[in-house]
Amino acid sequence: MTTQSASVSPKPKRGSGLLRSEARDAFVFILPWLLGFLVFTAGPMLASLYISFTRWEIVTSAKWVGFEQYAKLFSDDRFWLALYNTSYYVFLGVPLHLLMALLAALAINLNLRGIRIYRTLFYVPSLTPVVANSILWVWIFHPQWGLANSFLERFGIEGLYWLQDPRLAKPALIIMSFWSIGGQMVILLAGLKGIPAVLYEAADIDGATTWQRFWRITLPLLTPALFFNFIIAIIGAFQVFTQAYIMTDGGPNYSTLFYLLYLYRAAFENFRMGYASAMAWVLFVIVLIFTLIQFRLSDRWVFYEGDLRK
Repeated sequence: MTTQSASVSPKPKRGSGLLRSEARDAFVFILPWLLGFLVFTAGPMLASLYISFTRWEIVTSAKWVGFEQYAKLFSDDRFWLALYNTSYYVFLGVPLHLLMALLAALAINLNLRGIRIYRTLFYVPSLTPVVANSILWVWIFHPQWGLANSFLERFGIEGLYWLQDPRLAKPALIIMSFWSIGGQMVILLAGLKGIPAVLYEAADIDGATTWQRFWRITLPLLTPALFFNFIIAIIGAFQVFTQAYIMTDGGPNYSTLFYLLYLYRAAFENFRMGYASAMAWVLFVIVLIFTLIQFRLSDRWVFYEGDLRK
């Protein structure tokens, strides 16, 4: 009687095949986004990086000049003026913008009758396109029949030339930014709703005042939402363009010549694409540095619920 030794082959692992199938399916699902990112984001970014090292006036062929465009950039007085105007808008406008959003969020967080209507009224202006908002605020800031001067005249204050005075043009645009606090307000409202009520109850038992409750509980637990809004607001403020382009066209006396407006003029009015691309990459580095600094400093002022229990 002969016995055949049959070699038993190991059974295929169903788990590994399932993982490969899921990985393939996941790649297929993200492929449209990946292609869109490569074609519409990464590709243009790399192209602009190359263009920043060339002299290209669109109608002429690009010529490699190395760091010449960056050298011109840092020796351009108009560049530094545009950077100053933008920095003024960022460092003064962003904190005031977040403060107004915080005050609005605290107001609409109250349990009052018809509070949903007020929430809607506060949020709707942020949905209005920037162009429409800009045209509206041109009328509001009109020196003769504008609502801003009409409001001041009720208090005996002489009307101001908001958009015609170099000293008031940038503050006027900052005041206009308060019109669109709705997005930040909703995020802060969500943060307020996420604070556990038991913390306030414990504070009431301990006899904490309203200010102590806000300073010790509300504000610390709201810092994650404030941090997110702060980062987004800084990035957006460095890219302010439409308001100045429509309302003042960079004036008066270049007081609202913001960075992106100067970049736009260099690229599409003067056809200096190499120079404009260099400006774009300098702005990218500036925003990246500010973002990294804020993330670095976030451990010092951003708190979470677990931090209060330590």
